[in-house]
Amino acid sequence: MLTGVRRDPRHDGTLAAQGRDRARTCVGSRQVTLTRREEESVTLEPLASLDRTTLRERALDALRTAVVTGRYRPGDHLGEVELASHLGVSRGTVREALRHLQQEGLVTAGARGMLRVNRLSAGEVRDLFRVRAALEGLAVAEIIASDHRASSVAALRGSVAALAGTEHDFAARVEADLGFHLLLCRESGNTMLVDSWRHLEGRIRVTIMNGGPENSPVMMAGDRHAPIVDAIEAGDTASAVAIVESHMASAADHFAGQITG
Repeated sequence: MLTGVRRDPRHDGTLAAQGRDRARTCVGSRQVTLTRREEESVTLEPLASLDRTTLRERALDALRTAVVTGRYRPGDHLGEVELASHLGVSRGTVREALRHLQQEGLVTAGARGMLRVNRLSAGEVRDLFRVRAALEGLAVAEIIASDHRASSVAALRGSVAALAGTEHDFAARVEADLGFHLLLCRESGNTMLVDSWRHLEGRIRVTIMNGGPENSPVMMAGDRHAPIVDAIEAGDTASAVAIVESHMASAADHFAGQITG
């Protein structure tokens, strides 16, 4: 508490009145003083939308969605100025979001540092699916060895059934397909395995989108996934791992074969 400072009571009413009649708010980097009447006539956005972290996350979500849904195709240039204008955020916010997408494998730096949607080579696609085969082969082995195999089988059968309802919706089929494989990893109970798979997810999505809706759905049909679940239910580890490896090898051949140049 401050001492030795005398307040003039004559000003108290004036200050209170000013507080009632005027309010300050920030618009961008400018501080604007509004009268009470003006303040009541202005609708401000929720504070959360003005928070820098939230803006970055929203920009990241928007750009990630644009890439994984094919709005931006592999090889497309992602310019900071254009994206910032389109999203209504600063270039710095876009730059941070693009940096995160680089870490996810969705975006890569090309000549002169220009950022583009990642385009994997045929060799990289094959490497990607070999790593997936190793991860998901480990997942099925750990599910079979667990004491919750029955509940895992039930969950996985539900995921396979979800694939059946996406025949005419490419985006929904991609989500259902990746949802099955992510669930397979999660049911293993191995968090390191799940983290490793999620680290590849951006490149998996780019690979599928590069195949396009005309060529990719056949690789995501429910009847290609059901045998994996059947082998898990039977407790046949060797068969389950072999089916996963065959599934991934076929996918590698399919998607690598779509790449030219």
